[in-house]
Amino acid sequence: MIIHGARPSPFVRKVIAFAVEKGIDVDVQMAGFGRGAEGWVKGSPFGKIPSLEDGDFCISDSTAIITYMDALRPEPNLIPAEPKARARTIWYEEFGDTVVQAVGAKIFFNRVVARAMKMPCDLAAADAAEKDQLPGIYDYLEGVLPDSGWLIEDRFTLADIAVACPLINIGYCSDVLDATRWPRTAAWMERVKARPSIADAMALEVETVAAMKAI
Repeated sequence: MIIHGARPSPFVRKVIAFAVEKGIDVDVQMAGFGRGAEGWVKGSPFGKIPSLEDGDFCISDSTAIITYMDALRPEPNLIPAEPKARARTIWYEEFGDTVVQAVGAKIFFNRVVARAMKMPCDLAAADAAEKDQLPGIYDYLEGVLPDSGWLIEDRFTLADIAVACPLINIGYCSDVLDATRWPRTAAWMERVKARPSIADAMALEVETVAAMKAI
């Protein structure tokens, strides 16, 4: 099974971590910005990452890929079966994919990606998102994180992966997450990053991110 995409992408990281947690072997091949293998072109007609290639089956979008993986390998169960917990897990995935990533994209793209790719960057937009929008995300998480330290069912689920992945990118170029102001959120982030599926994914991207920031 091949995952086409760039490892520092939060959506690619989400799929990789989900696959590892499921015990699914994946081969990550570089794709994006108009470059990629034939399988990426076939699976992602609009050039988005990640895309999946599994034999003759190709599809893009992290949620679609995760849905496919979950159907292939139902256990361990990262998307709860209990109706309310399942609905809340899907909400957190949407929250991570849209609300958090919308802020993260402004910060990480302008401070890291655009500069590395010699593209126009708007550092003022990054600063504004960090100052005006990011604290509200941390405030929300601080208020909803249970004492267990996991978002759903007192255990590690897709909810934790999906919300943490864009926050990891933000953390590469922002130090706003203050453990004295948001102790639950800071502790949760460290717990998620220590998870082997996340830690290993980050270890394989850290040099790339460092090189991008150094440009």
